[in-house]
Amino acid sequence: MKIRRVMLAAPKSGSGKTMLTCALLQTLKDRGEQVISYKCGPDYIDPMFHKKVIDIPSKNLDTFFTNEEQTKRRFLSGRTEREIAVLEGVMGLYDGLGGVRKEGSSYHLAEVTDTPVILVVDAKGMGKSILALIAGFLAYDEKKLIKGVLFNRMSKSYYQILKPLIEQELKIRVVGYFPEYKRFQIESRHLGLKMPEELPHIKEELKLLSQAFAETVSLDEIMTIAEEAGGLSQPGIEEVKKGTGNKDMPVIAVARDEAFCFYYEDNLQLLEEYGARLSYFSPLHDRTLPQECDGILLGGGYPELYAEELGENKTMLSQIREAISDGTPIVAECGGFMYLHEFIQDKENKKQSMTGVIPAGCHDTGKLVRFGYIEIKEKKASFLPEGQVIRGHEFHYFDSEKNGEDCIASKPVSGKTYPCILAGETYWMGFPHLYYPSNPAFARNFVEKAAKRKGVT
Repeated sequence: MKIRRVMLAAPKSGSGKTMLTCALLQTLKDRGEQVISYKCGPDYIDPMFHKKVIDIPSKNLDTFFTNEEQTKRRFLSGRTEREIAVLEGVMGLYDGLGGVRKEGSSYHLAEVTDTPVILVVDAKGMGKSILALIAGFLAYDEKKLIKGVLFNRMSKSYYQILKPLIEQELKIRVVGYFPEYKRFQIESRHLGLKMPEELPHIKEELKLLSQAFAETVSLDEIMTIAEEAGGLSQPGIEEVKKGTGNKDMPVIAVARDEAFCFYYEDNLQLLEEYGARLSYFSPLHDRTLPQECDGILLGGGYPELYAEELGENKTMLSQIREAISDGTPIVAECGGFMYLHEFIQDKENKKQSMTGVIPAGCHDTGKLVRFGYIEIKEKKASFLPEGQVIRGHEFHYFDSEKNGEDCIASKPVSGKTYPCILAGETYWMGFPHLYYPSNPAFARNFVEKAAKRKGVT
């Protein structure tokens, strides 16, 4: 299959690749292209931004979460040759696990998907040293995947001097430049960018950004690079038990609103493929769980920002508490895990009551507690087959008085281990965010537990 595709990556974080990726996606969409975007790595918010603001499909691809064949399969799944795929890199191009391994890096993803790379270089404060920087990245490019350079924060006059110099000396296309642009600023908070719905004028600002982008960047050059990408062979088909689509399918109630918004679409899709029907509800705005509820999924997000509203929704708190007490299977990650505590305590030591399922408090430490990729293994099989692991990541500033000790998390580079997760026959609750396709048995077992609850197995 031959899919037009290109990756925007950079030498380091903060180079402007998110802004320029958004500008490219909007420009392509405005020109009538069928665009799909992918975010390299585990970040939730960039794909959400692409979907909600630009209104295009967007997913994560991560070569730590899935092996090379699985990653390639997930990239090709559902694609057509009419589409153009834009991949946004993460951190620096060669920065993988622990900052030192290839696995998990933007470059590894580009290699696995044979995607040409456009290097986004922040030119602010640099002169001819830019050539040395680019030359170093080209020399390190074993697979010769870097096919172009795009400058951020560069003036027109300096661009006219540097472009021919770079193309002559380094034999690499320079596809354009973007001047310093302060109008488009996506504010961030402790877990990343602010949510799209918190930025009321973002769509209008993005339109202006894409117009400015089109004035100084050659879309034709970018399209040429994307079209030069080679064909990809389709890996073997994954065997997944398909849902029957009938009314007897177990229903998993998925919390999805402003407070609970961190979900991998691949996770939700896998639950459906194993036979679940997903019913979305809002712990913030709804008073009750869905009428049909054979399992509950509480994803991550920002419950601390909505703690008062969540705590005031007494009927929802009571229903969730009673459902879990009655044996309804539940998976709760990070923010969802926090919601299940007796209370959430902020930096000012103000406590807000939550569901009380977990007899402990959750408090803001004011610092990053855990960050990065992990592998998780259960001490006693509950949602995973015995001896198997599932991969995920952690990123949280809150900590719990009861993090759980039913699993062991291990860091992939250092080998450091620590206990985590409250897990049993019908529950899995903890700070880690999981990527189900890294071990599909987790999703299958969750659905089977929900089916057992419903009484269809």
